Amino acid sequence: MTAVLGGCGLGGGSGEVTLKLVAADYGDSSADSSQKYWDKLVKEYEAQHPGVKIDVSVYSWTDVDRKVKELVDAGQAPDMAQIGAYADYADKGLLYKADDLLGIREQADFVSQLASAGRINGMQYGMPFAASTRLLFYNKTLFADAGLTPPTTWKQLAADAEALKADGVKYPYALPLGPEEAQAETMQWLLSGGGGYVDSMGTYGIDSEENVTTLNWLKDDLVGKGLTGPVAPENLNRAAAFAAFAAGDVGMLNGHPSLMKMAAAKGVKFGMVPMPGAEGRTKNSMGVADWMMSFRQNGHAEQVGDFLDFVYSEKNVLAFSREYDLLPVTNSASEAMSGDSQDADLKPFLNALPSSELPPVGKTSWASVSAAVKKRIGSAVSTNGSPADVLRGLQLTAQKAE
Repeated sequence: MTAVLGGCGLGGGSGEVTLKLVAADYGDSSADSSQKYWDKLVKEYEAQHPGVKIDVSVYSWTDVDRKVKELVDAGQAPDMAQIGAYADYADKGLLYKADDLLGIREQADFVSQLASAGRINGMQYGMPFAASTRLLFYNKTLFADAGLTPPTTWKQLAADAEALKADGVKYPYALPLGPEEAQAETMQWLLSGGGGYVDSMGTYGIDSEENVTTLNWLKDDLVGKGLTGPVAPENLNRAAAFAAFAAGDVGMLNGHPSLMKMAAAKGVKFGMVPMPGAEGRTKNSMGVADWMMSFRQNGHAEQVGDFLDFVYSEKNVLAFSREYDLLPVTNSASEAMSGDSQDADLKPFLNALPSSELPPVGKTSWASVSAAVKKRIGSAVSTNGSPADVLRGLQLTAQKAE
């Protein structure tokens, strides 16, 4: 209480408090930079709260996590950070709990799966800020030309890919297992085979029988039959795969909502369906969330909490989600989006969110495990690769990190 209340009267007698926020950039150009979103939001907030200033610095995803770490290591932690992971900072005791910042009603409004992923030992440290799910995108024109229907099983996906290849499609199925985001593509496939990175108890099970079966199928039935295009999966990054889909060169790939805008801008007609599974459509889609967190160092819990109440208002959550084709992280905004015709394109992703599964972001080990997956998983499906050996090596890495 002393730290919190002491912050209220700082600022050389002026009564002003400046809160520093470091945030990630969700835009793909200066025209739609997240800095513009935050500037507008902050201007409105400061007009209603003359004693508080909000200083927002926005960095690209390439730089933002490193920038926050540098500030923390230098003893200059920002009051808030909106980045990709929170667990390491929570584990070191550097973060406020959400209980210290938000009211019960505000916390209860978070989508349950996202809120659960933000907890460590039952305590909420990571507050979900942005979310998305993955669906299988397919090129409607290429499918119509080949007389195909969207697949619901692996067997049908492979048959569709064979037909697309026969029609000269460059990437029948684009499989981006390059280092940019291989952990996401991998997780979607592991889920479709009934596995995942962790078991039902939350323990790493990377080398499970289900996961080995999934990667063996990818290696033998897609990659080995030349159905994944001219670039080896281990060298194909997500951004390149998305660009190829927007250029009309890809029959199918896993994608998130931002791919809709890219494809539409290039005139590509596309459809979206749940990810096919071994025997039928996958029950659980992969979910992704980015996080807001608040560092304890500056002792501004009261002011941070008030600002975050504003950030997480239905109006502002909807505005951010619509600007960047992302899913709302609160129930109130999700319900509003579900019932609004302007958000119809996002409804398939919204429908997938309640049954989605997130990576084990609450584990402090996940950052190093994810990095190892990005580096090694592509080799598992290469011509001379061994899925079982690669997955066993990743399991040992995960156990050591734990």
